[in-house]
Amino acid sequence: MDEGIRVLICDDHALFRRGLMMVLEEDPEIEVIAEAANGTEAIELARELTPDVVLMDVRMPGCTGIQATREILESVPSAHVIILTVSDDEDDLLEAMKVGAAGYLLKEISIVEVTAAVHSVVAGQRLVTPSLATKLITEFANMERVAAARPTDAPKLTVRELEVLRFVAEGRKNRDISVVLGISENTVKNHVRNILEKLRLHSRVQAVRYAIDQNLIQAY
Repeated sequence: MDEGIRVLICDDHALFRRGLMMVLEEDPEIEVIAEAANGTEAIELARELTPDVVLMDVRMPGCTGIQATREILESVPSAHVIILTVSDDEDDLLEAMKVGAAGYLLKEISIVEVTAAVHSVVAGQRLVTPSLATKLITEFANMERVAAARPTDAPKLTVRELEVLRFVAEGRKNRDISVVLGISENTVKNHVRNILEKLRLHSRVQAVRYAIDQNLIQAY
């Protein structure tokens, strides 16, 4: 690229951001154009600066990295977002892939490997930390088995269960759903458990995928 690869770093730890910047800028083809301390800042900066690559943490106060990734890619579809996080949570991984992240890497990797990852996603590759790749493959295989064993008639969900399912599909946590619906967090957990039992599924992500396939909710 004639003008180099323009990178936006988003992480709520200033020391980690600074370390990333120092390593990345050792590469003459990479320019760190801005830093953001949270997802909201990252969205604003991405819209203003249109970076080529965004390095995004998942767990941050306020707007999460998953939510920020979704909004950034809607506003700047040419951007490549690499999730760089300590979270090896399966739901975080699958939600990141669903919203369009180009990579999901754990912070346990060598910091110098991030430079190679930046070049890789710009070249069109998708990256997942090897230890998480097995989880991803297993989850997709489970989804295929569920689809193959799907009954002819979709199970009947209550109006409240459909409301909860829609919020789960938006990536909201149980606590957020409880506030919006005016019910306790334990009640939300019970609804989610009932949804999984009715749909004969094992995770929130599978439930959302099933619901979209059955037209119970709209894909987004």
